[in-house]
Amino acid sequence: MAAILMSVAANVAGKVAGYLVDPIVRPLGYLFNYRSNLDELAKQVERLGNARERLQHDVDEANRQGDDIENDVRDWLTRTEEIIRRARVLIEDENAENTSCLCLNLKLAYQRGRQAKELSGDIGKLQEENKFDRVAFPRPPQRIWSARLRDCKALESRTSILNEIMEALRNGGIRMIGVWGMGGVGKTTLANQVAEKAEEDKLFEKVVMAKISQIPNVTNIQEDIAGILGLKFGQEGELARAHRLRQSLNNHKTVLVILDDIWEELRLEKIGIPYGDAHRGCKVLLTSRSRGVLSGQMGTEKIFHVRHLHEEEAWSLFKETAGDPVDELKSIAIQVARECAGLPIAIVTVAKALKFQSNYMWSNALLALQRSAAMKIDGVPDKAYACLKFSYDYLEGDEVKLLFLLCGMLGYGDISMDQLLKYGIGLDLFEDVFTDVTSLEQTRNKLLALVKILKDSSLLLDAEDRNLLGVGGPGVFLGDNYENRFVRMHDVVGDVARAIAAKDPHRFVVIKEARGLEAWQKKEFRNFRRISLQCRDPRELPERLVCSKLEFFLLNGDDDSLRIPDTFFEKTELLKVLDLSATHFTPLPSSLGFLSNLRTLRVYKCKFQDIAVIGELKKLQVLSFAYCEFERLPKEMMQLTDLRVLDLWHCFYLKVIPRNVISSLSRLQHLCLGRSFTTWGVE
Repeated sequence: MAAILMSVAANVAGKVAGYLVDPIVRPLGYLFNYRSNLDELAKQVERLGNARERLQHDVDEANRQGDDIENDVRDWLTRTEEIIRRARVLIEDENAENTSCLCLNLKLAYQRGRQAKELSGDIGKLQEENKFDRVAFPRPPQRIWSARLRDCKALESRTSILNEIMEALRNGGIRMIGVWGMGGVGKTTLANQVAEKAEEDKLFEKVVMAKISQIPNVTNIQEDIAGILGLKFGQEGELARAHRLRQSLNNHKTVLVILDDIWEELRLEKIGIPYGDAHRGCKVLLTSRSRGVLSGQMGTEKIFHVRHLHEEEAWSLFKETAGDPVDELKSIAIQVARECAGLPIAIVTVAKALKFQSNYMWSNALLALQRSAAMKIDGVPDKAYACLKFSYDYLEGDEVKLLFLLCGMLGYGDISMDQLLKYGIGLDLFEDVFTDVTSLEQTRNKLLALVKILKDSSLLLDAEDRNLLGVGGPGVFLGDNYENRFVRMHDVVGDVARAIAAKDPHRFVVIKEARGLEAWQKKEFRNFRRISLQCRDPRELPERLVCSKLEFFLLNGDDDSLRIPDTFFEKTELLKVLDLSATHFTPLPSSLGFLSNLRTLRVYKCKFQDIAVIGELKKLQVLSFAYCEFERLPKEMMQLTDLRVLDLWHCFYLKVIPRNVISSLSRLQHLCLGRSFTTWGVE
């Protein structure tokens, strides 16, 4: 018992001594170690500053991508900035003092030693907190449905039909609605108004919209809808994307899906749109030029017809677009407006072409519109062609006209500005500026200037929120400037552009099916200079593309099972621009070696093993392998001494770049390796 009491007494005495000694020893430690505490604090501040800078880099990148920063990341950065500021003030104050005098000021030494120790402890805790699962998250998509209504403020006659559509959407027994009318009459504008109104009235939990067009691309449709839902696809195939899209849409109790500009029966289940008993809360709104497609093939339960504007409303829109000076020319201006036949797209383009023009220009315009020859285009009124052809003729300069026609060849959906620039370089469209070391920036500015002219004429439109999709990565030339990443061409304008381009002297053509290509080549097709071949199915191509005058060839396979014969390019020696998308090569066709004049080669989303043949393309200036699957660059690339742009964006499988390949490209001005090769220095 005595031993136990002695042990307890000893423990109590030890604790009492600790309580008495610690308050004396700790301040003495602050006093005698204040210099080492300050030195340690300086090291801690440097380490924390480096950590903060690294995290800030990730935050800056997330901001550039339009993502939202996590709250705990923002809080950590704020607290870190404040503690670094306090620590630096303490260190700077200490450095400013005379250290010999400081030794005599025991109180000040004690205070600074204590502050340094405490700040070091706080910094240590912050360093431990610097473990974030993610820095940011994608910002919820916000669709601006009214973006394309800026030229259509006078379309008050559409109010009644808009109200009728909204009433049909409120009807629980109606699940599929159709809107039909001639091209250029305003169906897309009305669809955007429906989407905007449905969101304002909160009729649905989610409203999504996709552009279909004459050549439907299931992948693009799926990505358009996914972008609005905030859903990101990886490398899934079409069926897997459809499954994920269906699941995402099923997560919403009510949803409105708007599919704009369908030309033929569209299988909703193939896209991933649940319909009918699969999702009773999902309603679908379709627009088309054909009533038969809507009622017969798609089985819409309610159809609305969008007609031409009546004369008074057409004049109001024309006057608003042309501006006040039109009052001085009212008599002739009214006649010009009548030639537009009540079509909004025709009214706007003609009015903009004649804005601020002199009297005799208006007279010439009226005569040209009255005498214009009819052009039969499926779903496009004759007057629409005449008015848009007039607007095209009024463009000043061959460059802007050629760019307009080039957009027409690419105009099914959004048009990549990055692609336009690559094509323009290959076709010498910017020959006057693409001459020296600053040429890429000058060329980009030239393209932006030409595009602005076309936008001001309403022959091109802003893209519809394509940046929300995160598709394609940053443009090689346009970087993270999303505003200039894509443009769009109205479907009727695209039809007219292709009709103009098909005639002499241009000889451009867009082919919707690979089937029959060989038969085409036996006719005047041989003389075409530019061909865009859109393959919706993997059909067999002819052994040779016999087009001796061909300068531009775009092949969109839309299926990586498409095969190109090895001899396919043997008869296309004048080719300057070649674009191959979604095809499969093992290896690249050897006939590419015949393309001695090729300046731009763009290969997109293709798979191949051997690309050594590109070493024979001595005049190549732009080479792009974005999203392609291959493992190594060939050493033969060292022969591309005129190459200016090398785009390897998202070449995830690229593992080997032979020594001296990049350094041998003596004229290279831009190299893009984002989300691609990372093993520099590895043999």
